[in-house]
Amino acid sequence: MEPRKYSQIDIRVPAHRNSMLEKVLAIINEDVEIKTLWRVNNINAIDRLGMTDHGPVHFQIVANIALRLARILEKRQVMMSVTRNYDLSTHYAELIILLASLFHDLGMSISREGHEEYSLFLANSILHRILDFLPVEERTIVISETLHAIIAHRSGGTPYTIEAGIVRVADAMDMSQGRSRIPYEAGKMDIHSVSAAAIDKVDILEGTEKPIQIDIWMNNNAGIFQVDELLRRKLVGSGIEKYVVVSAYLIEGEEKRLFKEFQSS
Repeated sequence: MEPRKYSQIDIRVPAHRNSMLEKVLAIINEDVEIKTLWRVNNINAIDRLGMTDHGPVHFQIVANIALRLARILEKRQVMMSVTRNYDLSTHYAELIILLASLFHDLGMSISREGHEEYSLFLANSILHRILDFLPVEERTIVISETLHAIIAHRSGGTPYTIEAGIVRVADAMDMSQGRSRIPYEAGKMDIHSVSAAAIDKVDILEGTEKPIQIDIWMNNNAGIFQVDELLRRKLVGSGIEKYVVVSAYLIEGEEKRLFKEFQSS
């Protein structure tokens, strides 16, 4: 993607009358440093390593998924950790979730190995700058909770908060065909690109048995790798697994059938 195209990309999420989200989005969408880091991310990820997108398209998808998950949980009376521990409103929880979703892979601009740790110090300085409109106490809490959500999204990470668990799961849910397109078209045929190409869409619904119902629609059973090896691994231990049912459906011609389902007991 050309440099000027990165500068023209605006992150869009439904703010739902959350004035802090609106303010931060306006700041981020005008921030040259952030957009340049996203460009460097994809130079490393796509051009140099032949990986999937790790830029603004991925971050916007993760942010929208994460906010959707959070709002379903809020509707079903699941208390966010920043409310339970600091008596801050759900608007602060949504701010933390948005920021962690947008900055969780910033360290890809430095190295794939250890990128989660590198993301911490890159995000820390940016967060102090873009959140200077908040009072010091609230700003300190939001930054600390955001950085925790960033480090907790890594494989083997341990989320201590509902917000961190949401971001961890949302990151794994960006699994459909679009994300595999670049390595697939470049001729990279591995299980990640092939299995992602087998995912037609992912639906996030308010559930009946549990608050969140995730329906994954596959055109090929290779997609089960995305479900088992990526999503399930991120969901288990996230802290939100008890609120989620995942159903994977296989589409065969005009028919569809439940291929696999899992939930925490």
